[in-house]
Amino acid sequence: MDWSVFSATFITIFIAEIGDKTQFAALAAASETKSTYSVLFATILALSLAGTLGVVFGSLLGKYIDPIKMKYASGSAFILMGVWILAKK
Repeated sequence: MDWSVFSATFITIFIAEIGDKTQFAALAAASETKSTYSVLFATILALSLAGTLGVVFGSLLGKYIDPIKMKYASGSAFILMGVWILAKK
């Protein structure tokens, strides 16, 4: 295992998720139930599955698309979605 890649990925994902909609959704779900462990395990499973899909598709795309171009494309898509959401308001 490449620990520098692991550390960089962990820190990036962790910082990106702090204060994100996902965290607030988990907070809301946990506050509405006494089954805290059900919310915890469902959250872990959902985030693990979402992350797994990202890694699998990223690995497949990385075989066919230059990583730099993929970063620009994903960044552009993120910006366009933000503009689209703001324009709808």
